[in-house]
Amino acid sequence: MNDSIVNQEAVTLDDCIQHAKVVLDEQIAHIKSKRYDFAPQFKEMTIQLYLVGVMWQFYEKHDFTEIAREKAFSTLCSMMIKDGIKPKRAQKQVDFLKKISKLEDGDDALAIAIGRESQPGDESLAEIFDHYVDEIGVSGSLWRHYDLGKKIILFGGLLTGFAGVWFVTIFLPESSDIFILAFGLLTAFLFVASVSLIGLLIYRIKFKKRKHPEIPPAA
Repeated sequence: MNDSIVNQEAVTLDDCIQHAKVVLDEQIAHIKSKRYDFAPQFKEMTIQLYLVGVMWQFYEKHDFTEIAREKAFSTLCSMMIKDGIKPKRAQKQVDFLKKISKLEDGDDALAIAIGRESQPGDESLAEIFDHYVDEIGVSGSLWRHYDLGKKIILFGGLLTGFAGVWFVTIFLPESSDIFILAFGLLTAFLFVASVSLIGLLIYRIKFKKRKHPEIPPAA
């Protein structure tokens, strides 16, 4: 009897994962033509929350109403593991999704709520992304600038530090090791600080102003 229950739960889990993948493939086909430009992390997180909603709906239809939400999260974890993600990483991601799945007022996050109400043939995933099109904080452009900035700071700081050490070693050969090291660290710090300030300036000019467009005065 116990084996039968376990087997049935395994079948239901597999059916839920398959259902979620079918829904996702259909939704991805709808959003391809829209060419959304979101940060990869945000896009992945939104899709995962949407799938939680889809799975939640699936379990409610299969008489798991009281525990449907929790089973949806555990099934997403199983789905991620089946797709090749390491169990610890998958569980960590699901735990993170649980933390952000509720808003301050206790309602479910938009992606989960819409996923739970989704219907075959609709464009519910696109509906979610449409809500965030004008949100600069999750834009792909901002993410690319941030990623490039990190690389510039890392490699530029290292090169500048080595250049500072080289300069002192060549032109001030009698300097102590501590002075050489301190000068190298100082040059690296000055580079990192200046690039960071430039990055903040670019953010304020290019992104923050766009987030708060000017409103023309009333006639």
